[in-house]
Amino acid sequence: MGRLLRDETMEFAIKAEVRYPRATTFTFTAHKTMYGGKHIAKGDTVYVFASENEDGRGLVACGIVTSAEAIAKKRGIARQTPRVSITVRRTALAKVPLGRTELKLFTSWSDGRPETELNFKFYRQATNKIVGISEGTAAFLHELVR
Repeated sequence: MGRLLRDETMEFAIKAEVRYPRATTFTFTAHKTMYGGKHIAKGDTVYVFASENEDGRGLVACGIVTSAEAIAKKRGIARQTPRVSITVRRTALAKVPLGRTELKLFTSWSDGRPETELNFKFYRQATNKIVGISEGTAAFLHELVR
């Protein structure tokens, strides 16, 4: 799987099972990607959401990707969602709750709000995934971590 060639870091969010929200390092193996998530790379910022599907509470931390590896597609399967394994070094913890409960009211998909972008990308299709996020949404999330 090819990587997007770029000179700058990007920002992403991941919704996943997070057993230890205060861990200093998170490892996510063979995670589904959507909305540009397959382009995640070492050095990128990622906001970590503990999936409510696994009793999580939403945003728990922010960190820097220390490794990223694309998972090869399986032969003989026509349609496959790209998957990536990443390791994240935590740089900050969430200071306010932000999960399905807080985001479910934001459903006007074209309003440009960061809350709406997160609701759309994470909860419209509730599977766990890595997603690319806009600069505005990254700035919004940055204010919610310390």
